[in-house]
Amino acid sequence: MQLTGSVPALSAAYEVIRQPLGEILPRLSAVLAELVPHRAAAELSTHCAHSPFKTFGDAEITDRLSTADLAPLLASGVPGRPWQGSLPLAGAERYVLAVTSRATPRGAVLLLVRDGGAAPADERASSLVQALWDVVTSHFDRMAAEALPGALARSRTAAGTRARVIAELGEAYSVALTGLLGVLRSRTLGDSAARATATDLAVSALVDLRAAVERDQEIAEEPAGAAFARLAESLRPLVRHSPVQLELGAPESPRTVAADVAHTARVIVRVLLLKVLEQETVSRVHVGWQIIDDVLRATVRDDGPGTLTHGALAPAGVGERLDVLDGRLDIDALPGWGTTVTVTIPLRVSQYVTPDPLTALGERELQVLARLALGRRNRAIAQELHLSESTVKFHVAKILTKLGVGSRGEAAALFHTVAS
Repeated sequence: MQLTGSVPALSAAYEVIRQPLGEILPRLSAVLAELVPHRAAAELSTHCAHSPFKTFGDAEITDRLSTADLAPLLASGVPGRPWQGSLPLAGAERYVLAVTSRATPRGAVLLLVRDGGAAPADERASSLVQALWDVVTSHFDRMAAEALPGALARSRTAAGTRARVIAELGEAYSVALTGLLGVLRSRTLGDSAARATATDLAVSALVDLRAAVERDQEIAEEPAGAAFARLAESLRPLVRHSPVQLELGAPESPRTVAADVAHTARVIVRVLLLKVLEQETVSRVHVGWQIIDDVLRATVRDDGPGTLTHGALAPAGVGERLDVLDGRLDIDALPGWGTTVTVTIPLRVSQYVTPDPLTALGERELQVLARLALGRRNRAIAQELHLSESTVKFHVAKILTKLGVGSRGEAAALFHTVAS
């Protein structure tokens, strides 16, 4: 695809973001290949709770890349200003183009690893890479900010797997290195110089391991105070021209919160505040977060009529979002005195999450399946999603294959089972 004008560039952006989440980086790399030839692509996206680091391309390079290679670029990169230069990557000095997104508050960097003799990308090309990366990360950030149940389910499943792998690697390295240290510290060994050198190496390896775990946590988690500050910033405009007084209670905890939990809590609190403001006679609302043990507790308390119910919140999808995170919603309404809504979300991710069968489906396939589960025929689905009937048939066939079912009815039944 030639990215020589605004329409081709917009078409390219559409082709990228319409892909299932796991195929976006490969598609982005393919779209950019002619514009900026490269051997490998990598991304580090802090808004992506379950899989912040991704690679695609030449295995000689991608197999040796890690978050440690991109973390400095994320820290030093200037959003909107592409950078080109040489970096020591995958065992060699390699020429790269790096762009940092302007579209996500916590940052996201895209790295294109080029051939050593490649000419620097001109300003037009680097600007188009920047623009496409901004569009892609804006799409990611919207999905994260809105905490869509389907994306949350994929996030939670992958986060559990990631937590288990990190824990297993940490335990394996710790056991091996601790045993090595024990042997090397033994006074019965000779050659003190060799023993001292080996001890230093083992200590350095332990330090590097712990630093890697901490770096992973920094990317995939937010400090509770910073997460609440982002919430507060989004709530103030809702009452700026209202007589309602908004009181904010930040969490008094140094704990970090997984990004998917923070996103969900912010979305739900905003929904709750909007519902509260729809009531008459409300003059004061208190919004607060508390972290007690391994639970985030978000409360929205008003002095309104005390008539808010679970049914009033159902259309906003609060329950579906909480179900994915094993959360709970409690409403304590006292007529004439006000309502207190409490949202409780566990902070710990189980390392053995039962996989959601729907996580194998892309966003468009989920849209088709949701309508199929309502009994829609292909023509109606095509009209609702602005697709051709042949495209819908193609999606239905892929859905049946991915879910391992033999009919539309079985797929619909599975959808209802998972969604219930």
